[in-house]
Amino acid sequence: MAGLKSTPLRAAHELLGARLIDFAGWAMPVQYANGILAEAAHVRREAGLFDLCHMGEIWVTGPQAEAFLQGMLTNDLTRLPVGRAQYTLLLNPAGGILDDLVVYRLAGGFLLVVNAATRAKDLAWLEEHRPAGVTVEDRSQATGLIALQGPAAEAILARLAQPSPASLPFYGAQEARIAGRQVLVSRTGYTGEDGFELFVAWEETPAVWEALLAEGGVQPAGLGARDLLRLEMGYPLYGADIHEGTSPLEAGLGWVVKPDKGPFVGREAFLQQKEAGPERRRVTFTQESGPVPRAGYPLIDEAGQVVGQVTSGGFSPHVEAPIGMGYVQAALARAGQALAVEARGRRLGIRLARGALVLARTKGTTPGGSTKVR
Repeated sequence: MAGLKSTPLRAAHELLGARLIDFAGWAMPVQYANGILAEAAHVRREAGLFDLCHMGEIWVTGPQAEAFLQGMLTNDLTRLPVGRAQYTLLLNPAGGILDDLVVYRLAGGFLLVVNAATRAKDLAWLEEHRPAGVTVEDRSQATGLIALQGPAAEAILARLAQPSPASLPFYGAQEARIAGRQVLVSRTGYTGEDGFELFVAWEETPAVWEALLAEGGVQPAGLGARDLLRLEMGYPLYGADIHEGTSPLEAGLGWVVKPDKGPFVGREAFLQQKEAGPERRRVTFTQESGPVPRAGYPLIDEAGQVVGQVTSGGFSPHVEAPIGMGYVQAALARAGQALAVEARGRRLGIRLARGALVLARTKGTTPGGSTKVR
């Protein structure tokens, strides 16, 4: 792990016996002693605690901050009141996805929470387009971020946080005190369970982590469990399922693009593809048997023709089967469609879905909802 950046929780992970890996240049826990499947199951059953300090936090402030971000992001910030967040995208002029992120409107300005691997790229892109009257500040190295996810999360935080976050709506945020530290509590997550993400001063993150971990029912969970949980929900991972070569319509993210709000980077390309229709679409699937599907494996139709490709895969203890995500020809992207994945010379049957493989239990999410946030 020499040469990798460390979060303020690295010592805590090592004491807990975590296996650390290189993730976007950070030494991050992929799993703890119980293993990925057990950690994921515990999040679905009670509550898991995740280190997300590798994520990027960018503040955008100034008199023209809203107008600037309206021209850079796909969602409509005028619909966002103070203390609320929304999922949104950064696009390039060709309509490709530069990043998927969450933006908060707070009293002091706008907080953008971006992916670790794209932080520098996002910063450069925003700075390139930044007008006078707008300040773009990277506070990633000053901001710790941990997530408490699972059906017990609300009850746990209600015991520790002042004020209690129990009344927070989904995508709502408020200031609170936890373990004597000032924390921004956000009712967001990347697991499909009710839960919270906690922003705290970098050096104070261990105190909040330890206070949460001391509560009954809370267990640490690594990136492996987080990846499996988001895959069960059909949430895309940047760099695997979405990237600059994919468009919002292909990725099933057209719902966070609001062309009627006015000009923004990528709008014209989005409208052109919307009129023509995308040639491929992102899907989820369950596999009948065999080894887990891997990124790059081809997807085959009944005639033996390659009609798509896997982008993510894993074994779901909840579904009790291998599951995956990928892209297929748009005409085949329908729930129930039977195809096959070709894995090392074997063809294994799969059945497509168009979203979550597990019912979301986030507060305010309706059955069949497709809300995604880290």
